[in-house]
Amino acid sequence: MLRVKEINQFIWQWLNRATPEALYDRQLVWIALGLMLTGLVMVTSASFPISARLTDQPFHFMFRHAIFLVLALGVSSVILQIPMKRWFQYSTYLLGLSFFLLIVVLVVGKSVNGASRWIPLGLFNLQPAEVAKLSLFIFMAGYLVRKQDEVRKTFFGGFAKPIMVFGAFAVLLLGQPDLGTVVVMLVTLFGMLFIAGAKLSQFIALMVAGIAAVVGLIVVEPYRVRRVTSFWEPWNDPFGSGYQLTQSLMAFGRGDWMGQGLGNSVQKLEYLPEAHTDFVFAVLAEELGFVGVTLVLILIFSLVFKAILIGKKAFESDQLFNGYLAFGIGIWFAFQTLVNVGAASGIVPTKGLTLPLISYGGSSLIVMSVAVSMLLRIDHECRWQEKEQTDNQNESIE
Repeated sequence: MLRVKEINQFIWQWLNRATPEALYDRQLVWIALGLMLTGLVMVTSASFPISARLTDQPFHFMFRHAIFLVLALGVSSVILQIPMKRWFQYSTYLLGLSFFLLIVVLVVGKSVNGASRWIPLGLFNLQPAEVAKLSLFIFMAGYLVRKQDEVRKTFFGGFAKPIMVFGAFAVLLLGQPDLGTVVVMLVTLFGMLFIAGAKLSQFIALMVAGIAAVVGLIVVEPYRVRRVTSFWEPWNDPFGSGYQLTQSLMAFGRGDWMGQGLGNSVQKLEYLPEAHTDFVFAVLAEELGFVGVTLVLILIFSLVFKAILIGKKAFESDQLFNGYLAFGIGIWFAFQTLVNVGAASGIVPTKGLTLPLISYGGSSLIVMSVAVSMLLRIDHECRWQEKEQTDNQNESIE
């Protein structure tokens, strides 16, 4: 009887004990892990039919995605140990490495569905475009710290230089071709320049020029024109150019409010192409319904909101590089999510972009996990600085 009382007393004390102060954002960790777990479950469900047909192993893509998750967590744990000032110091070298990889993929890259975007590495295929996105945002954050006054006051002195760097990236990416990554880079770049205080007139002029360039790139390529026209009226050619979108819309329609149940999607039975990669959100909508879609979007945009809060905290702590990078990661995740979800639901043309931390793909999963670990490091450095200031104040009082 006494033993039972001791156990009950211990449990009561444990439940009422104050949580020890943490020097990292626990909520961000749980949000990221929740998205990764959701991705593993949905990739397993969506890839089951095509995996059985291609490899005679229903869980082939699930095992590969699990390996990518382990690699992503391992790489992220290493990235967490690197101070942010190191990324600031070596941002130019990282940019150069990305240029090199983008050139290599054009020479020896693996071609899939007419696009040469992957470098075979044995265990998985590296997609340099994913590395290029993060490296450009790291470089841009460093550039905005070094040239902040020039960006705000002059056009050719500060504003145009990063656009020239982006232009060089865009040329190499369009050679693959990969217009989706170019658009994501452009929008994130605009966002970071706007936060840095670039003149509104320059910002608007560049935005108009960017939109005109994207429209021009669409017009000059017949397959891009077909994507846009099929996006406007997919039911005019449901077995041709509009096939993928009509199948995706059917998945959304079947999902209704509560979904058909996990594993019960019909569209993934090889009616919907790329069900476990670009269109995993359509399978999620069919199996989990409006409720599941809403919960997943809340998770993703909670991560984006966390990135913005961390960026704001970094600016308040006078850590400008960290602040710009956190905002850049937040804009990147938000826009890429909007494009992926919009393409699956027929709001925007198909762009071939992954859903952050959910879609199948080793390069995307690892690079985005690295981005999240950088957010955690930025938050840790802000908290550590606040702790040191508090300790110094307490010592001075004593």
